[in-house]
Amino acid sequence: MHDGAKRGWGGVENGDLLRLAEGEFDLFITSDQNVRYQQNLGNRRLSILELSTNDARRIDAAAEAIRDAVATARPADVRRLEVP
Repeated sequence: MHDGAKRGWGGVENGDLLRLAEGEFDLFITSDQNVRYQQNLGNRRLSILELSTNDARRIDAAAEAIRDAVATARPADVRRLEVP
């Protein structure tokens, strides 16, 4: 797992951030619930997994479900995972 800010990508706008991520990764995990509406995702190879929360405790508790979603991701998938 990589943190965008630690990679020097802090402050990069979503479209540019997705472009940077697509150059290095197969999957982008985000809690930004607007990415799918603000960006044209139709021409991307990058899979996007949108988490329903940014609460670290809830994300940690949902680790198995997140792993399962990552394991079954396909190129260009855009999926939302409800984190309890």
